[in-house]
Amino acid sequence: MRKCLLLLLLVSLGIQSFSQLPKETPEQKQKRMQWWTDARFGMFIHWGLYSLPSRHEWVKNAERLTNADYQKYFDNFNPDLFDPHEWAKMAKAAGMKYAVITTKHHEGFCLFDSKYTDYKAPNTPANRDLLKEWVEAFRAEGLKVGFYYSLIDWHHPDFTIDVNHPQRVNSDAEYDKLNKGKNMKVYQEYLKSQIRELLTNYGEVSMLWLDFSYPGKHGKGHEDWDSENLLKMVRKLQPGIIVNDRLDLKNVEGGWDFTTPEQFKVAKWPEENGVRVPWETCQTFSGSWGYYRDETSWKDTKQLLELLIESVSKGGNLLLNVGPTSRGVFDERAQSRLKSMGKWMKFNSRSIYGCTQAPDEYSKPDNCLLTYNPKTKRLYVHLLDYPLQNFTLPGYEGKVKYAQFLHDGSEIKISHPEGAWGNTGNKQGDINLSLPVLKPDIEIPVIELILN
Repeated sequence: MRKCLLLLLLVSLGIQSFSQLPKETPEQKQKRMQWWTDARFGMFIHWGLYSLPSRHEWVKNAERLTNADYQKYFDNFNPDLFDPHEWAKMAKAAGMKYAVITTKHHEGFCLFDSKYTDYKAPNTPANRDLLKEWVEAFRAEGLKVGFYYSLIDWHHPDFTIDVNHPQRVNSDAEYDKLNKGKNMKVYQEYLKSQIRELLTNYGEVSMLWLDFSYPGKHGKGHEDWDSENLLKMVRKLQPGIIVNDRLDLKNVEGGWDFTTPEQFKVAKWPEENGVRVPWETCQTFSGSWGYYRDETSWKDTKQLLELLIESVSKGGNLLLNVGPTSRGVFDERAQSRLKSMGKWMKFNSRSIYGCTQAPDEYSKPDNCLLTYNPKTKRLYVHLLDYPLQNFTLPGYEGKVKYAQFLHDGSEIKISHPEGAWGNTGNKQGDINLSLPVLKPDIEIPVIELILN
């Protein structure tokens, strides 16, 4: 009786009752996330109205633009060369297994046909649901699809002005004045309604990438988003979905699936309370997520491959970003690097897919990165700087029965020294691999070790 009275009271107050977040064992979570853990390499796509000014996706914030100032980009958004099948083919050829696209970024513009806003692609010269076409094209290439959705919205009238808003101010009184009449409860419902659309109208969605929380004075955290109820809805609509860690629910059981170091290499496999956690680093080709015409700090192919290999060597994934132009094509610089990465992945992906950090018993030689496949029991040595002919693996005696280059399957002879080797520096327990003098014609050669 008391429960019934409480429920009636909640309903009368307009408060929705939700069950707890779904609970699962570590084994159940591992099984749910296994496809992602095996994939290791995905494509991030930041595409929106900011592709027109083409000077960073935060241009509205950086230049303090009002909605009126920004309207010209909405009026002129016309991606006449948009071919999502071409995008999907490039992602697949690069060796990527999944892709995540910005359905709505901080600017508030939606690529999809939402019934809760007019600020969407169908109302621009594009005149259609661009997300629907993208989903169909990427699924056709066998890629898992994920949706990025910004919790922030600089266009919505009820989204309160805060420290990250283009119209941010300097004093409490100014914030109070600007936010008079704005209602974050209204915005919460808008946010939930749009995410419900995304998780209802586009079939299976493998990942939801929410961005981002910044709790504190004049910031926003889980209370502003009603994060727990939002996530409960997400789990109910798509029970198998993987969700990142930016809802400000890090201390809530079931509040996130993986952590997201952005634009930096981790020193070691990330941990929470001393336990290793699933993780994915999101990285750009250059210094911007959206298309930036004049950006010059582009990483070369070797740097990008090292990002991928190093992520896997520490048990993580790489989500590598492309910012398409306003006409709907990938920048030539991005296309070139994707092609080069694909050339390497064609012959060396076995050292990436399904791989993780090597067991501690295998020491890492200088200028190398190790990855390990726990199913096949194979160890991969990535030669970042190609060594001289004799290559020593310290402490590997008795652990390796065969060695070969991964790119062509050619044998690498193994020597087993007995005792010290004079001035060579080799010690008992080491093995020596006899490499060709000339570096193979591959960006980063990989040695595959078949273990005993």
